[in-house]
Amino acid sequence: MLFGSAYAQTDEIQVYDATINAPGRSSVQLHSNYTPIGQKQPNFAGGIVPNHTLNGVPEWAYGVTDWLEMGAYLPLYSWTWNGRFLIDGAKLRAEFVVPHAQERSFFFGVNFELSFNADYWEPTRNSGEIRPIIGIRFGPVDLIANPILDTSFQGLGALDFAPAARVAYNFSESWAVAFEHYTDYGQLSHFEPLAR
Repeated sequence: MLFGSAYAQTDEIQVYDATINAPGRSSVQLHSNYTPIGQKQPNFAGGIVPNHTLNGVPEWAYGVTDWLEMGAYLPLYSWTWNGRFLIDGAKLRAEFVVPHAQERSFFFGVNFELSFNADYWEPTRNSGEIRPIIGIRFGPVDLIANPILDTSFQGLGALDFAPAARVAYNFSESWAVAFEHYTDYGQLSHFEPLAR
């Protein structure tokens, strides 16, 4: 992560667009990210050093209805700078969206996640995420915001505000060019200074 108050590692980098599997359909996506130049110290005592580390997870998903998808991230893993392969934990998720979001000009939803963490992945054994999904589509252009709240279940003031946004131009249903922005403003009770 980019800021001192953000303690969690990153297994998934994705702006959610409210698209889910059709009822009865399943899918798997592999999320991987590598930090070629990063922090050489862990974000917390005993944590994984981000520099030269590959993090990833398979995301298993199943469409329950046209407005609900259930999923699991299992297993979260890291291949560290010193060659260690670690199993970091698992996550469960439920994504609620407006039906047929991919066909609408205005779409919305919310994703909830519950994480079970290894002690070197996050400083708390359990954590969670509330990810609202808000988007508009005009012609081939998508504008999407995910004003994410991360929690370590230590009170409302400890909620961490980490919004993400995406602007995309869709050449077809299969091809798009996008710009995505990720940030972390820190805990709601104490936002990071803008300079950080």
